[in-house]
Amino acid sequence: MRVLVINAGSSSLKYQLLDTKTREVFAKGNCERIGIDGAFIGHSENDGEKQKLEVALPDHKTAIKHVFEILDQAGFDQSKIEGIGHRVVQGGWYFPESKVVTDETLGWVREVAPLAPLHNYAEADVIEICRDMFPSIGNVIVADSAFHYNIPEKAWRYALPRDVVDKLHIRKYGAHGTSHRYIWRTTNEFLNGDVHKLVSCHLGSGASLSAIEDGHEHDTTMGLTPLDGLIMGTRCGTIDPATVPYLVREGGYTIDEVDDMMNKQSGILALSGLSSDTRDVEEHAEQGDENCKMALEMFSYRCGQLIAEMAQSMHGFDTMAFSAGIGENSATTRQSIANELDWLGVKLDPAKNAIRSDDPRVISADDSKVKVLVVPTNEELMIALDVEELLSK
Repeated sequence: MRVLVINAGSSSLKYQLLDTKTREVFAKGNCERIGIDGAFIGHSENDGEKQKLEVALPDHKTAIKHVFEILDQAGFDQSKIEGIGHRVVQGGWYFPESKVVTDETLGWVREVAPLAPLHNYAEADVIEICRDMFPSIGNVIVADSAFHYNIPEKAWRYALPRDVVDKLHIRKYGAHGTSHRYIWRTTNEFLNGDVHKLVSCHLGSGASLSAIEDGHEHDTTMGLTPLDGLIMGTRCGTIDPATVPYLVREGGYTIDEVDDMMNKQSGILALSGLSSDTRDVEEHAEQGDENCKMALEMFSYRCGQLIAEMAQSMHGFDTMAFSAGIGENSATTRQSIANELDWLGVKLDPAKNAIRSDDPRVISADDSKVKVLVVPTNEELMIALDVEELLSK
């Protein structure tokens, strides 16, 4: 089946046009720095040379329209697209599994959007545009939270009154599940089944960890919303919950202002005082910017803490895998995180860590107690396979 996969992140939108049978990728690209200065689209066809188009991308609606224009100009017959798959961050209580897009299921994406405000609204807009432009093509929602839905109750339940929790569907939902599902599958195949307790590290503008034992997840770092857990591009990550009422009472902020602050004005952006993009922050840290140095140090420190927490949920770990924008591309960050975990026997091989590749690879030293890999994620393939399965029915 020929499937167009659209993966809308908090500040990016990736796309792939691929064949699920042959695994051939006809075209792919990424709209980067959406809503940030210096936005661009990288596009390539049939594994050819990547073209960089510098365009203004104020929002995701603009980005997806550019994608269809690029595919059309490249000569791809859009009438031959048999399905469109959409990565949706938060499925809430409606999506324990992937579902075909209908008016009802699209409404569910918007209904649970308050749990993932940086993602679901943009993703719902993209789905709506695709339905309007190509009403004859089936669309499928693949929720990132689905992979986490069956973690143990001791991991997903919050210590709040049960009537409140049940009425408002409050629990740990997690995110990046499609990526973590792919990272487990690929790591297991790459190591010929010699992996049992994996800490999957999806580190990008949005970042989360997953504890996976023999394909079954024990815990993850994001919670009710993608705000919890690690420090991220613009998100604060885990903080004392009493910070919210304190900011309202003492700072005079409204709830909406606090929500906006914690989701869009915090994280790496706030710590560095420069950018939410770690590429910018690393560059200035190398030039001696102390705020940027601290931002990177805090990110690695927090990663180390929560990797240990994920390992504890499995009572140990034998493998770690780095993925996503930071995890795949920043050798400096990988080394810094490994340094935080030195006491657990995590040790990288500097030469292997410095290698850049699109293929899975081991970067740990021979005497490391934990095998460490870089596994470029492929959420698009996982989404496309779900599209094929559902639309074939």
